[in-house]
Amino acid sequence: MKALTYHGPHKVSVDTHPDPIIEASDDIILRVTATAICGSDLHLYRGKIPGTGHGDIFGHEFMGEVVETGKDVTAVSRGDRVVIPFVIACGDCFFCQLEQYSACETTNSGKGAALNRKTITPPAALFGYSKLYGGVPGGQAEYVRVPKANTGPFKVPRVLSDDKVLFLTDILPTAWQAVKNAEIKKGSSVAIFGAGPVGLLSAACARYLGAEKIFMIDHHDYRLDFARQCYGVIPVNFDKNDDPAAWIIENTNNHRGVDAVIDAVGFEAKGSLTETVLSNLKIEGSSGKALRQCIAAVRRGGIVSVPGVYAGFIHGFLFGDAFDKGLTFKMGQTHVHAYLPELLKLIEEGLLRPEEIITHRMPLEEAAKGYEIFEKRQQDCRKVILIPGMTAAAE
Repeated sequence: MKALTYHGPHKVSVDTHPDPIIEASDDIILRVTATAICGSDLHLYRGKIPGTGHGDIFGHEFMGEVVETGKDVTAVSRGDRVVIPFVIACGDCFFCQLEQYSACETTNSGKGAALNRKTITPPAALFGYSKLYGGVPGGQAEYVRVPKANTGPFKVPRVLSDDKVLFLTDILPTAWQAVKNAEIKKGSSVAIFGAGPVGLLSAACARYLGAEKIFMIDHHDYRLDFARQCYGVIPVNFDKNDDPAAWIIENTNNHRGVDAVIDAVGFEAKGSLTETVLSNLKIEGSSGKALRQCIAAVRRGGIVSVPGVYAGFIHGFLFGDAFDKGLTFKMGQTHVHAYLPELLKLIEEGLLRPEEIITHRMPLEEAAKGYEIFEKRQQDCRKVILIPGMTAAAE
């Protein structure tokens, strides 16, 4: 089969790999019909995630058709059309029973998984996301082995296009969890840092849940313009305003700040010169720039919701400011499985339209080009979809 393969920072290509096979009795083999490049994939692409190795197959946003099942698979059958949560959960452990699927304690072997050596158990395994998260081959490929198939695969109706349901795999549930963690409701004010795919869908979810005022902070005007037109956000370009938090406070009721903030940027936020030097020396694990702005922009007693990926140490965290303001922090990988039925219904009813953020549809064979376009924000790129079997002429 063909699959997107890692060969070092900024070096990926579509290579030939052996077809996956059933390894456990509850595995399935999926023929991939659509897969996407995620902002989190760029961390891997840039060589920023420990445990990423030569020959790794990327991709954790994918869907397709079941073509083979293990003998103990009962939840899906050959021929079913399914989306696959990026989190691999067993469905039976302590955390899965709490519907905290990204904390599943059985799917990740733990070899190299803990950034903090005091961690008792590693997080759940993820598709295509380094040995840190289980070393499971990803779905930017023609075929993929899906473990724990009685828990993960989620059937979707054939009347809905791949475009409409593909993002159930990750970024739509991630955005949904972000706004739920932020406790967005009718009349809320929220600032969303980052106008990438998760940030944009967070704005869509926040608007659906009744947010009255949505600020969106980024430095790409084309993304901000899209968010303003589609979701009615108030755009703030931090290249033109170097202290977005101060501006947001000035433009909220009684200058208190927003009720909640969502950090959809993560650890590669554009930081200070000092942070850049510390990161290059491996002293600093993540840039704290976005988090510092979040802490500043939110009102006292507010909520900081963090769907953006962080890794390692952050020295400039301003924990004292967070304490003084009495803030609540909610964060972590998404419990995808818990949200799928509700989100599918909203898509079916036309209340959420995640497909509207797509700008590029490309053959899987052109995945390396897709990564370059997405990373460099070329051609006003918001989201790239890769389609196995698609020809360049059909693009």
